[in-house]
Amino acid sequence: MTPLAALWLPILVSAVIVFVASSLLHMVTPWHKGDYPALPEQDKIQEALRPFSIPPGDYMLPRAQSMEEMRTPEFTERLSRGPVLVMTVMPSGPMNMTRSLGLWFLYSAVVSVFAAYIAGRALAPGTDYLQVFRFVGATAFIGYSVALWQMSIWYHRGWSLTIKATIDGLLYGLLTAGTFGWLWPR
Repeated sequence: MTPLAALWLPILVSAVIVFVASSLLHMVTPWHKGDYPALPEQDKIQEALRPFSIPPGDYMLPRAQSMEEMRTPEFTERLSRGPVLVMTVMPSGPMNMTRSLGLWFLYSAVVSVFAAYIAGRALAPGTDYLQVFRFVGATAFIGYSVALWQMSIWYHRGWSLTIKATIDGLLYGLLTAGTFGWLWPR
């Protein structure tokens, strides 16, 4: 066993490396450029929704109030007429990138803490690089990727987005694993 406190350096360094890699991936490469295409006639749609002052949050349309309502012909008709959607309404105004980037770094650190905990329970100081890489890499990959699959399964999020995010998570997991293998206590 390796105490979690002995793994503070790989936790922080891996979070920084993932933060930098993800920034480069999103800002320098075209990898995510087409992830969210514009709606047709987006100005008209935005203008039509504006009077409702929809507060930020996640919504489903149409949404039944009960299982019984879901079985009614009226609800089935609403589904058939469409549109059927799941949407996230964000606050109006410029995006607060500082907050989002800060939360992303914190999330990366939390993934590294869990990877450190699991590897630390299984591996002793001085464990060889490949063993550390395996434990940390698998845990970090799960932390960055696997929960995203639910959105495609249940809410029809485009599988292309989920696959891209899974590949991103694999890269972040590999970077985290490499960092831990490199900085594992001897």
